[in-house]
This record gives sequence, C-alpha cells and structure tokens, in this order.
Amino acid sequence: MFDTILIANRGEIACRVIESARAMGVCTVAVYSDADRAARHVALADAAVHIGGAAPAESYLRGDVIIAAAKASGAKAIHPGYGFLSENPDFVEAVEAAGLVFIGPSADAIRAMGLKDAAKALMVEAGVPVVPGYHGKNQDDGFLAEQAAEIGYPVLIKAVAGGGGKGMRLVETASDFSDALESARSEAAKAFGNDAVLVEKYIQQPRHIEVQVFGDGTRAVHLFERDCSLQRRHQKVIEEAPAPGMTQEVREAMGAAAVRAAEAIGYSGAGTVEFIVDGAGGLRVDGFWFMEMNTRLQVEHPVTEAITGVDLVEWQLRVASGEGLPARQHDLSITGHAFEARLYAEDVPKGFLPATGTLAHLRFPEGARADTGVRAGDEISPWYDPMIAKVITHGPTREVALRRLSAALERCEVAGTVTNLAFLGALARHDGFGRGEVDTGLIARDLDALVVAPEPSAQDIALAELAALGLLDADAAETGFVLWTSLERGQVLLRGEDEVALRVRVLSGDACDVTVGDQTVEARRIGGRWQLDGQIAPEVAVTGDLVTVFAQYGLTFESVDPLDRGSARGGDSALIEAPMPGLVKAIYAEAGQAVKAGDRLAVLEAMKMEHSLLAARDGVVAEVLVTAGSQVTAGAALVRLEEEQEDAA
Repeated sequence: MFDTILIANRGEIACRVIESARAMGVCTVAVYSDADRAARHVALADAAVHIGGAAPAESYLRGDVIIAAAKASGAKAIHPGYGFLSENPDFVEAVEAAGLVFIGPSADAIRAMGLKDAAKALMVEAGVPVVPGYHGKNQDDGFLAEQAAEIGYPVLIKAVAGGGGKGMRLVETASDFSDALESARSEAAKAFGNDAVLVEKYIQQPRHIEVQVFGDGTRAVHLFERDCSLQRRHQKVIEEAPAPGMTQEVREAMGAAAVRAAEAIGYSGAGTVEFIVDGAGGLRVDGFWFMEMNTRLQVEHPVTEAITGVDLVEWQLRVASGEGLPARQHDLSITGHAFEARLYAEDVPKGFLPATGTLAHLRFPEGARADTGVRAGDEISPWYDPMIAKVITHGPTREVALRRLSAALERCEVAGTVTNLAFLGALARHDGFGRGEVDTGLIARDLDALVVAPEPSAQDIALAELAALGLLDADAAETGFVLWTSLERGQVLLRGEDEVALRVRVLSGDACDVTVGDQTVEARRIGGRWQLDGQIAPEVAVTGDLVTVFAQYGLTFESVDPLDRGSARGGDSALIEAPMPGLVKAIYAEAGQAVKAGDRLAVLEAMKMEHSLLAARDGVVAEVLVTAGSQVTAGAALVRLEEEQEDAA
C-alpha cells in the first residue's frame, strides 16, 4: 500500500478521498489554486501544494504542475477524483512516465470509452446491447438523414465526444432533421472541439440506470445499479440505489452486461456503465441499452456504498497498489435503499442560475451523510461548480430512506447564499417519485409545481424581525431597543423585492408581540427556548442586514431601517449588470444600436456555464462599459441603455 498519495482535485471529492485514505493510514497531499488557499480539502490533508491561479486552466488542469507537486511531496500515486483530469488518457500516461501510479483505469481503457461511437462499436463486439442507431464515421448530412429515417423518428442526434447534454438534439420529424443537425454540430464543436455526431432511436419513456463496476485489469464485478433518472437538462439531481421496480432477472442481466463491458477493455478501478432503459411497461431484460461508460468514480457513488457496505475509495487504493479484487460477485449483496440529493448554491426561481456568496452558516442534520467540501465561513466561488454538499440517506426500505431524505433536507441549514433546497424538498415529496414512477422527463413535466417559492408565515416574519433587532439574545432586556426608544415601534423587512411592514412591542426580555398585517404573533421565551404562538421557533442566522430563518428550507429577509430606505426599489431597466462574478465571454451591443426587449447583449461565463444577459426593454444602447475577456464582479455594469423619453404633453 502507498504511504502517501496526492489528490489532483478539490472540493467534496478531495475531502472524500482524504477521509478513506486517513482511515487506511495513508498520508494525503492536497493541491490548491489561488481561490482555494483556505479550502476545506487543504485543511484536511496532511500537506498541500499551491498549483496556480483560480481558473481551472491555470491550476487543476495543469497536469505537469500536478505531477511535479506529487514528486516533490513524496507521493507515490495520484488519485484524480472526478472531473478535471480524471478521464484524460494523456495525463495517465504522463503520471506513469513520471514513475507514479495513477489510481484509476489505464489510458487505453479511457480512450476506448472516450468517444461514444467507438465505445458502442466495442460494446456490440462484447455482446452488450446498444440503442438502435448509426455510430459510424460517415458524417455526410444526407447520409445521416437517411439513417434517421431508417431508424425511425423520433431520434436523438448526439455528439460523439459529448457529455452533459451538449451537442444533443431531439428530432421528432424528418423536416426538422437538417436544422437540428447543424445546431448539434455547432454546439459540439464549441464544447469539445469535435463536431462528429451519431444518431440513435429516441426512447419515449426513458430511465437512466447505471451499474457500478470494479475491475483489477483482468476480472470485474458489479456492485448493482443506481437509478439516476431524476434529471434536469441532462444533469442528475437525486440518485438512488437500487432502482425502483428492478427485478432480480433484469438486475442480473444488466450486471452481467456491465461486467462484460468492463472486462472487454481490461478495466481497473471504479467505473460506471450507463444504460438507457425503456420505462414503459416495467423493466425487461430486452429493454435496456448501453449508453456510455464513465471511467472514474461517480459523484453518486455514496448510494452504492450505503447499500453494499463497500468503501469504493478504499477499493481503488487497494487495487491500484497491486491487490486483486477485494471481493467476488457472490460476496456482494444489497442491504436496504439509499438516496443522494445534490445541494447547490443556485437561484431556482431565476432559472437555476448558479450563485455565489459566503456561507455565513452551514449545518447538516444528524442521521444523514453529508459529503461536502465547504464549511461555514467559506466562499462559494464563481470559478468552480457551486455544489455545497451531497446529502445521503439510507433505510431498510425505499419508503423509509425517502422519508429520511425529506426530513434531512428540511433540517439542512444554509445561510449566505440561495440554494436549491426547496426544489430538492419538493422532489422528495413528489407523489409520483414516492411511488417509484420515475423517468428522465419527470422534472420537466412538473417543473412549475416543483419551483414554487415558499411563502413565509407570520411567525417566520416575526422571528426574522426579532432576530434582526437582537431581541432573541439572552440579554435582550438590556438592549438599546428598550432603553432608547419606546416599547413599540414600526419596522420593515424585505423579502426579495417585497416590503413587509410590522410592529414590534417588547413586553419583557422574555416576551414580545409582533403584529404582521392583521395578525399578532406572541413570542415567548420558555425554558430558554423561544416559542411563537406556542410552537418552538426554528433556528435563525443573522449576517449584517440579512436574516435567515431555517424554516421551509431557509427563508431570507433583509432588515431595513424605515428612516433610511429608498422610496423605490428594483432594478434599473436601463442598466444591464452582471448577476454574479464571471468572465465576459462576448459583447453583442455597441453604442447607438437599437435593441428590443429580450435581445442578447452580452454573455457571461461563470460556474462552468454561459449566461446570456438580455435587454429588459426596447431602447438604444448608450454605452458599452466592458469588453470581451473582462473579469467582472457581481453587480458590475456591463451595458447602459439611453434613458426613456417621456411623451410630450
């Protein structure tokens, strides 16, 4: 076994690897960028090496610098985590050429599965079922159209080097094929530098079920399946294991197919074979097809660990150090059910816009596993994925595990940034999902119901105001609120753009009445705990003027002095501002240009995504305040329109 390994990654996966390595007595070396100097993974590791600037291209994607750091620190092996360099065969070869061990598959295995068309051809040879389609080299437009007609509409056009839904288009009729092909190619070329596509039959009620495999370079086993059908725009949201509705016959067939796929390429380490499954009419042995293989540990691996009792990172280290497979297939079994929910800093009402911010407060509930790379006080950076944590629950049955997930999400406490907690909670309570009726279209079909913003109760509003005034503190009776003003005063809170007027009356250090609209909330401290109208009050976090009440997945208010607030709130429709820190990728406006409401004026790149900034109204561009390539902060002015002219009397 290695005495020291370097982890070529960051965030929650780096922390996850460190925990298993520490349990095995293996020392760890972290790497970090300028943005991650004080990150949690740096604090957890035994040693840490600075590798460059905040941008991934200046740090976490610099394979030569990472290898040099490993050699200088005395590490004998490199664990790639997932993302960044984890599926880069050139990096694997460079690691091995430097005399180090890559904790993962061979470069040849990664290459074999790197392109969807070649991988599917290989799977056909290995006897693994693939979706009917064309995966060949001929990229002539007319020929591809003929293949689509032969396959039968609807079809999917997919980039052969694709991932994350980029370069993918659904085509329902022959008349739409040409435009969809051009669009898919353009997006694929920009995203992957490769515009080649394949054409496949579109499964009408698709489920995404993947099988965890593990190999030692010769033999492989599977650790059963995960259902990852709950997706939004091809991004997984909640995963579970095992798959609902799975039969032993289908499980054995899928597992055997996944093992054949792994053994066909001499796979070593942890990998995932992803299948697309026809969910119409239940799972069948002839109703699943190979989609792709991820040649690395997956984000959702904890649900497999929960139902099997296997530490997959420990297995990775053991096999990479020269051991054989730690278990035979007959040694592996399923116990209970598990779920994982991906908690992100993102503004769901604004179209799931990734968010930044400093985590003023962060607490996860007991009874749930929380894999995280951040702590209270850490910043959610614009440079990387805005994941806060993965919340994992396990139970003896699917129903119990799902109830535990729902309860855990309700008890997560996050302040300092907006999150998708309410969205995740709505999914966990979704009736169809609760019955196991899942497919990849569920979220899109029910999106409006799933993104309804929670409405604070009068008790929530009252508690926020008492917290803002410092009246929840133990010494509230001695605060200036009582000493320098009357016992009753008017106050204002902001909830988004809405103002909430209320009156606070202090009766004593342990009693207040708060009038919200026509309702009066009685706040009383009994036995050291505050109660609102007889109910125990939830926890609260106060950061400056912001108050977060940990009810309904977190309700945020802004405390405002009624003598100091402006007479009007809301954005200036003449000014287009950056919604978050990021890189200005493109400017589509120039001074004097006439624009219509909804016209794209600029593109901002942040959180690994591109965001189009649109004109809020018709008008004429007065000035462009930035150039393409500029790095801007949140709220930075990018484009200004001329002021609207009032009509002459």
